[in-house]
Amino acid sequence: MKTANTEVGQSPVPRLIINLAAIQRNYARLQNLAGKAEVAAVIKANAYGLGADEIAPALSKAGCRTFYTANASEGAQLRQTLTGQSANIYVFSGFWSSEREALKKHSLFPVINELSQLEELRDMDPDIPFALHFDTGINRLGLGASETEILLANPDLLDGLDVRQIMSHLACADEPEHPLNARQLIAFSRIRSAFPKIPASFSNSAASLLGTEYHFDILRPGIALYGGNPTPNNENLFEPTVHIEAPILQIRTLKPGDLVGYGASWQSERPHRLATLALGYADGIMRASQQGGYGKIGTSNAPIIGRVSMDMLSVDISDIDPDIQVGDWVSFLGPDLDECANSASTISYEFLVRLGSRFLRLYRDN
Repeated sequence: MKTANTEVGQSPVPRLIINLAAIQRNYARLQNLAGKAEVAAVIKANAYGLGADEIAPALSKAGCRTFYTANASEGAQLRQTLTGQSANIYVFSGFWSSEREALKKHSLFPVINELSQLEELRDMDPDIPFALHFDTGINRLGLGASETEILLANPDLLDGLDVRQIMSHLACADEPEHPLNARQLIAFSRIRSAFPKIPASFSNSAASLLGTEYHFDILRPGIALYGGNPTPNNENLFEPTVHIEAPILQIRTLKPGDLVGYGASWQSERPHRLATLALGYADGIMRASQQGGYGKIGTSNAPIIGRVSMDMLSVDISDIDPDIQVGDWVSFLGPDLDECANSASTISYEFLVRLGSRFLRLYRDN
C-alpha cells in the first residue's frame, strides 16, 4: 500500500482507500467483453475524483493506451504523469486557439465538435491529430445533423488532416431497452460507413454491455473502471474499487425523546447508541445522505441519523456489536457505492467526483 500522506497511524482523519488492482481487473473485464476492440479509459475529473496520477499509470500497466480528458489542462497533467509511457490522450472540449500550444507541447488530440473548429485547426495547425465527434441524438457536443451532412457530402474537407478517430455518445445506454439507443446506432453506423478506415468509438461503460454491435473499434469506459454500476437496474458486473473508513469520535446513549444534530431533525423513540464520526459534507458525504444513507461496521449497516454536518455525521449503532469503541472505523461506499449515491438522490459519478481533499488517501495494489 502507498499513501499520499507521510503518517498512516491512528488519527481522527477519515481514509479514502482506492484499490488499483481492482481497477486493473475491471479494465481486464472490459477487455474480455470488447473482443477485438480496444479498451480506452476516461480519466477526466481526476479519474472521477480518485486520483489520475495513481490510476493512469496502473491502467497503462494493464495495457491501456488511449485516454480521454475533459480539457487540455487535464490532458497536460496526464501527459506528465505518463511520461515515458505510450499513450494517446484525447481532449473532449474541442480545438481552442488558446490551447493550441498546450496541445502541441503535450501531444494532445482535440476532439472536434463543429466544422468551425475543423476549419480553425486546418488554418492554424493542420498537423495536429484529432478526433471527430458526431452528435447522433444526445444534443450535447458534436457535429449536429446539418454539419454532419455537409461533411458526408464533402469528405475532401478532411484531406491532408490527421483524423485519428470518429466518435459519438449515447444518451440512454444505461437503459438497454430505450429506443434511442438503436436510433443512435443506425445514425453512427451510417457515418462510420462513410469513413471506414478511421477507427470508430461509440461505447461508454453502459454501452459496452449493450452488445458487440455497439463496440466498433474503441470502447470508452469510465464509471465501470471505478466500480460503479453502468446499468443500475441490472447486476453490477464490476468490482468495487473505493471505500471510506471514518473513525468514531464519540459514542453516547440516547434516551427516548433525545434530539440529534442541526435542526433537531431526528428524535429518538427508544434508547439508542449513537456514534459520531469524523466525516461530513466537506469530505463529500452529501447532506442529502441523511435520507437513507448508511455506513457499515463489519457486515452490519449503521444508518445515518440526523443531519450530515461539515465535519461530522452520526450513525445508529444500537443493534451492532456492543464492544465498538471510540477510534473504531465505520466504512462507506465499497459494494454500496450506488446505494450511497441513491440515498443522496444522485448517481455514483457525482458521488465520486465530490469526494473531498481532506482524506488520507491510500492506494492498494492487491
